[in-house]
This record gives sequence, structure tokens and C-alpha cells, in this order.
Amino acid sequence: MAGFDKSLDKEIFSKSVDFGNTKITVAIFSYNGGTSKLQLSRENKNEAKSSFAKLGRLTKQELEAILPLVEEAKKYL
Repeated sequence: MAGFDKSLDKEIFSKSVDFGNTKITVAIFSYNGGTSKLQLSRENKNEAKSSFAKLGRLTKQELEAILPLVEEAKKYL
């Protein structure tokens, strides 16, 4: 079985909310023409570099900010 091929992963929708030290992205991807799926990701930012982290838990502020994006993204599923 072949591994993941990034060139087959098509981004259909993506919007982010910036919270200063972190950014949360709501996106829809379809792999190799398959079923579209929702992806939530967190990017931690500092002066030197950015790094992705497990989204895990959300604060109320984060949830309220991304809910409209999730609703918008739902149209692409």
C-alpha cells in the first residue's frame, strides 16, 4: 500500500482566525477525488518560527470565532 501523496490532497476551502500567539484554520480537503472532509488545525506562532500543534481543546473565544467558519465550510461537504 502506498503512503500519503500530498499532490493528491486537494484543498477545497480554507479560512483562519488569528488569536495573536496562535492561529486556527478550518479547511475542507478531498484526497484523490474522495469524500470531502473537514480539517481543524492550530498553528502556534512565536518570533522565530511557527509550528503546528494538536488542536485538542478550545477556549470559548476560539470556539465562538471558528463556529461561523465551520458553518461556511459545511457547504463544501
